[in-house]
Amino acid sequence: QVQLVESGGGLVQPGGSLRLSCAASGIIFSSFDMVWYRQAPGKQQRELVARINSGFSTNYADSVKARFTISRDNAKNTVYLQMNSLKPEDMAVYYCNAVRLRTSSVYWGQGTQVTVSS
Repeated sequence: QVQLVESGGGLVQPGGSLRLSCAASGIIFSSFDMVWYRQAPGKQQRELVARINSGFSTNYADSVKARFTISRDNAKNTVYLQMNSLKPEDMAVYYCNAVRLRTSSVYWGQGTQVTVSS
């Protein structure tokens, strides 16, 4: 059974930092691209925030470049999202996503809430 379990969300003041974690089980983690998405309040669609592929290449949404850093630890089957200089517009539910195009495999975590407010 595949599980992606996010943690690390919470309430933070503008300008603060949080580190999200997503622990995966039931997949060959190293062969998956790992992606963080977010869904802001009142929005229907999830926005891609950051992606790290199986070769450790990364890409980011323009809105988070230079503030967020995605990383992965294949030994721990975990992907991280370090979020610095948080803004109110970063407030959302953040979802972890694992994707392997070769096998059309896609998995989602349950999400973790990030609230940015003074």
